[in-house]
Amino acid sequence: MAAWYDAPWLFEFFKARDIIGRVAPHKLRDFVASFEVFRVPADFTPRFVPEFLSRDQLRLIREEIRSIPMEQMNLGEMKHFGRFIVHDWPLFTALQAELVDRVSELAGEALEPSYNFLSLYTNLGVCAPHMDAPSAKWTLDMCVSQSEPWPISFSQVVPWPATLTELANFDPDALRADPRVKFAPQLLMEGDAVVFSGTNQWHYRDALPKGPGRRFCDLLFFHYIPRGTSELVQPQNWARLFEVAELSEITSAGRRY
Repeated sequence: MAAWYDAPWLFEFFKARDIIGRVAPHKLRDFVASFEVFRVPADFTPRFVPEFLSRDQLRLIREEIRSIPMEQMNLGEMKHFGRFIVHDWPLFTALQAELVDRVSELAGEALEPSYNFLSLYTNLGVCAPHMDAPSAKWTLDMCVSQSEPWPISFSQVVPWPATLTELANFDPDALRADPRVKFAPQLLMEGDAVVFSGTNQWHYRDALPKGPGRRFCDLLFFHYIPRGTSELVQPQNWARLFEVAELSEITSAGRRY
């Protein structure tokens, strides 16, 4: 399976689509249509907001980062991303809730918080091209501290992969070389933010540039979903929501996409 966040969710989506097509074909159209809420208009472009965080907010966030014990840092993405991560830290979860109206305005629809994480990139930092699952339809990416500006590149809005074959054959190098995919870089200074749709836009960061001294980039990612979709976004709920008992074999409860 492709090594990017959206692939496990899409695998479950394709599986559910096949099950419904086999056992309840009259429900298939409604099932597929239900997920249109996680798409965005084709002309959407990322919303860059300079100085999104105030000086006081930056100071508070930096102090909180310094207070997080090392044993709370997740090392699971050090190998592929070169970063420590911390999911749903209480202070950041509270701030995410405070910002929901502001992000809703930038996204152009009413939102609710999904999940968040602190990303502490080291000198090994890199982020390969990927898309996010619908639980991260909208991302507020905020730069907290960095050794130097480090661009993130976004594609235009693109269709979701449509088949398991597309997932299996995913090649990030081929994606970046594809002339149909128009990547554009965005630089964030400390305190700046950008709102994008990770579910509908490929995005990546090249390796953090080498240089003297400590190389790092501290980012906060707040993920939001359309208001009222918290159950729909999780595959383990589909058997109940669509009243298709056979979907109960999709048991991804507790998985974070």
